[in-house]
Amino acid sequence: MAGLNLAGKNILVTGAGRGLGRTIAIALAEHGSKVFALSRSPFTLDSLVKEQPSIEPIVADVSDWEETRRKLEDLRTMDGLVNNAGIIDTDPATTVTKEKLYKILDTNLLGAINCSQVVASKMIQDEKPGSIVNVSSIASLIGAGFGLLPYAMAKGGLDTATRQFALELGPYNIRVNYVNPGFFRTTNMSAPVIEEFPGLIKQMELRTPLKRLAEVNDVTGPVLYFLSDLSSMVTATCNVIGGGLINCTVY
Repeated sequence: MAGLNLAGKNILVTGAGRGLGRTIAIALAEHGSKVFALSRSPFTLDSLVKEQPSIEPIVADVSDWEETRRKLEDLRTMDGLVNNAGIIDTDPATTVTKEKLYKILDTNLLGAINCSQVVASKMIQDEKPGSIVNVSSIASLIGAGFGLLPYAMAKGGLDTATRQFALELGPYNIRVNYVNPGFFRTTNMSAPVIEEFPGLIKQMELRTPLKRLAEVNDVTGPVLYFLSDLSSMVTATCNVIGGGLINCTVY
């Protein structure tokens, strides 16, 4: 049976400065991958490289289409890509502005599409198989919370983009999958939601068979699986990491 076999693979991780992206980048480096860590924050990348000196930092904001494209086109051909960069903001669906909608979409959806285009095009040009993993959210599958329309829209679009990329890249032996975690307890992005809607979070914990929110380490394993040889015949697949929340009714 094939193992992860991640040693020596070149893998780009976006949003790698903190939270889930940082955890994934470190895990990949520990498995022997050559990790290219992209973040808009030089400070978080500096601390990441101090922790894992083998990681190569890339300072870029994925919401800036042209800047990101220029920096990625200068990289070697990747074996894998993790589209993890994302932001969150809350506003009622009836009053959220077009500007806020575009802000979330530019990072959470268009940023992932842009990175996938560049990375996949280089794979195709070099006739190199590969794997792309998109970090989506349980918010794309259920009504996850008041004020999350922009975020849910972007993640729903990312789910659809994943399946479309999987369809079009499959003939080149490039697999594209997505993970849909529930809300995290310990990330900067989830903190504002947890603070603003403590009742919602408590309700989610009570309704979850495993009785807790996800932690970043709960997601790292599935991401590494999708990047690895263990998933060589897996593409266009959604892995929900929500402790059974959307598939079980708990009273």
